[in-house]
Amino acid sequence: MPFIDAHVHLNTLSEAKMEMALKYDVSFLSINTDIPFFESLKDQENRTHKLQEKYPDRIKFITSFDTQSWNTDKWLPHAMDQIKNGLKNGAVGVKIWKNIGMDQHVKDVGGNFVLLDDARFEPIYDYLEENDIVLINHQGEPKNCWLPLEQMTVDSDRDYFTEHPEYHMYKNPEYPSYETHMEARDNVLAKHPNLRYVGLHLFSMEWSIDEVAARLDKFPQTMTDLAERICHIQLQAMENHEAVRQFFINYQDRIIYGTDVIDDGTLSAEEIAAKFERLWKFHWKFFSTDETMTAPEFKGSFKALKLPEDVLVKIFRENARKLYRF
Repeated sequence: MPFIDAHVHLNTLSEAKMEMALKYDVSFLSINTDIPFFESLKDQENRTHKLQEKYPDRIKFITSFDTQSWNTDKWLPHAMDQIKNGLKNGAVGVKIWKNIGMDQHVKDVGGNFVLLDDARFEPIYDYLEENDIVLINHQGEPKNCWLPLEQMTVDSDRDYFTEHPEYHMYKNPEYPSYETHMEARDNVLAKHPNLRYVGLHLFSMEWSIDEVAARLDKFPQTMTDLAERICHIQLQAMENHEAVRQFFINYQDRIIYGTDVIDDGTLSAEEIAAKFERLWKFHWKFFSTDETMTAPEFKGSFKALKLPEDVLVKIFRENARKLYRF
């Protein structure tokens, strides 16, 4: 069925991925993010607009802000300008990335890491809440991030933190703890009950569907997405299939599908297109059939979920369509 991949980073103008999207009747939410190895936010937006012009009605995008002029009185006006300009240019929401709390350059004047509940972000939250603008947030990292490599539960995390030791918190004990990140995020949501919020990557609580459910229950204006965390769901399905299946049925209106594929030129245009196709087919098989499956991220087999068709429609299309105005 037609669906929306509501978490991607389309940072090149290659067309193969777009032709693959047309083949499967897929639309994209491309998320502009303040990541050190990405181009500037402005360049990301410009590339998105060029793709939108060539493939109309196939791409929506999220804007963001950076930390230029941090710890000066220039930072907030600069960040607000970035947000407002992005929204004026068609963005359907604003993203905050994990650099808030995990970047050694984003500290206060006393040398302390700044977290989401720092008072200087309050004007941004107020603006988004008052204007009914969606905030999407990658807060912290998978819980595996605070474990040694050999104790991590899935190979995808093991591979990522091997390649990015700067974000492997087990090696950086002076950084905020996993629990501190989650508490800061929850503090913001408690203080801003009307803020429309998407806790990306299963709220960074991928290790426990019970913890994700608890946040969705406690904060009724929130949603979550599955980007780059489906293997954690599959791991839990291997241990408790029915509980995982019931989680998706219970929260069918609050969960959004996405792959988190990054198209940054590292892979060829054809390789990126093939990656999309492989993930879409693999994920669809997991959610829509009752076959016995294996995943490359861990050992062992699990039974697919075979969710009802109306649940699939919501998770793969309708929730994203409504929230991000497709």
